[in-house]
This record gives sequence, C-alpha cells and structure tokens, in this order.
Amino acid sequence: MNTWRNASLAVTAVALLALTTACGQEKGTASPNGQAVGNAASAQQPADSGYGSDGGYGSGTAASGTAKEAGQLAVWDSKKLGKVLTDSEGFTLYRFDKDTAEPPSSNCGSDCAKAWPAVPAQNAEAAAGTEASLIGEVTRDDGTKQLTVAGWPMYRYAEDTRPGDANGQGVGGTWFAAAPDGKKAAVEAGGATGAQPDLAGLSVREDPELGNIVVDKRGMTVYRFKKDSAWPMKSACTGDCLKKWPVVGPVQKNDVEGVTTKGFVTFDRPDGVKQQSLDCWPLYTFSGDARPGDTNGQGVGGTWYAVSPDAKLVEASE
Repeated sequence: MNTWRNASLAVTAVALLALTTACGQEKGTASPNGQAVGNAASAQQPADSGYGSDGGYGSGTAASGTAKEAGQLAVWDSKKLGKVLTDSEGFTLYRFDKDTAEPPSSNCGSDCAKAWPAVPAQNAEAAAGTEASLIGEVTRDDGTKQLTVAGWPMYRYAEDTRPGDANGQGVGGTWFAAAPDGKKAAVEAGGATGAQPDLAGLSVREDPELGNIVVDKRGMTVYRFKKDSAWPMKSACTGDCLKKWPVVGPVQKNDVEGVTTKGFVTFDRPDGVKQQSLDCWPLYTFSGDARPGDTNGQGVGGTWYAVSPDAKLVEASE
C-alpha cells in the first residue's frame, strides 16, 4: 500500500513540476491541465489560422478566386483607412501577416487562395507618385508569379465586389489593406490616417489616460479578465464571450518589444484554441475596439482591463 501511495505522490509531483516549469520557469507550452470555467462551447476563431471565418478562409467562392492582372496600380484615399493601394479598376489590394517580405514568400495557397486570389505580377505598373523600385514578384508554389510591393505579396479579396470595397480589412487579424509603400493601411490613433508601422507580436503603446499598455501586432489593445486564473491557468471566457473578447494567438518570444516574458506560455484551451499568456494570465482583445488606439474594453463589467508591460491590470482610469 505504501509503495502504491509513494508512486502516486511521485506522479503528482512530476505533473506539478511540469506545470511549474511551463509557467514559473518560462519554458514549454501552456498547461495541458488548463480548463475553462463554465460551459465550454465551441469558440469563434478569433485566433484561428488567420485566413478568416467559414473554415478559416473567408466566405469567398472558388469562382471568385480567378487570377486577374492588376495593370496600372492606383492609390485610393479612404476616409477610414487612409491611402490604400488598388489595382487599375479600383479594387483594394491586401497583404497577409503570415507572409514574409524578406525574403518574399506567400503562405496563402489552396483554399486560402480561393478567398484571397493572388495578384499576378505580369504587366503591373507602380502607382503614380510611388517608387517603382517597390514593385517586384515572387514565385508561388504552383509556379505562377505574384505581385509584391516592398517584398509583400499582394492579394485581392473575393468578398470585395466593387471598387472601393475593403471587406477584407482585419479579417482573421492577419489580413490588411496595403498602403502604397507596402505597409498596412490603417487609421492611426487620434484619427490621423496613413500607413500603420509593422509592430512586434506584442509591444507597448503609451495611452494618454492609461499610461503604458500592451498592444498586439495590429496595434490593438490587449486585455485581461479578472475571472480568469493564472494558477492553475484557466479561462472563464468561453462560447459567446469569445465573440466579444477574441483570444490573442500564440506569439514568438523573440517577437516581443518592451513586454515582460515572464510566464510567457501558450495556453492550450479545452476548446482547442491556443492562447498567449503573460505571467500565466490569458490575453484577449476586444471586438468593440475598431482601430489601433481604442480602449473601449477598459473596465467593462468591472472585470476587463488593459494590461501593463509587466502583465498587471491597468485600472487607473476608474
């Protein structure tokens, strides 16, 4: 009996040590023992594969994914997004965060390319007033040549049905209209428009009311939920809650600027979604934040708060 009891205690100690290593010593991925509180309904895919909804690729049809030359590129001055790069017919061009510009590489193929048709490189000409040297091409896996701007592969979105549409903006948290210089077109904090700089996976923004707070790679405010737990790591936000509070997806540790990496682990949620944590606290964004600089989630329900660079709750605004 004592032998069995000692063996059982040893197994428990090993399991506890493994969890401590993940959170306390900042190694590995999140606790496999983490559980969500309440009804673990199937989650929305806020931190999905990054392609959009409807199976992860958006709701575009295969017929919409026809390759079409861009011709003479142009610049559209959008009230919401600032200066946006378009093809010769005025259709918005997009870039994908999971691609790379150095070296140019596309990570959107197969079904993804049905919703996000690659823009052919043939006969594309730089927009007036832009640097012709920014225009280039990359060879896709199927051997076709895709247009690049500053190294970023260019796409259209199947759900854009007329010139001036920008329905692909922000889809999956990874698709963004392209600015003329290849950066992300976005409205900056304070209402000014222009190209949004490429940000680290997690970085710091100085908010005039809240001070230094953590933002994701889109510049969107990152939040914590008071009903969550860091030890053991649990999320109390499930089901419909995740529609309002999408999880922050996994971030590489070397893709962090000015933010603590203590307890920097990926939480394997019971609903199958992987969620980034700081100091073992699960991280979220807020669907009510429409653009970088928004902090509409601050203090919601007395339980949701922006996160400081050392992973603490920022409650100064209350």
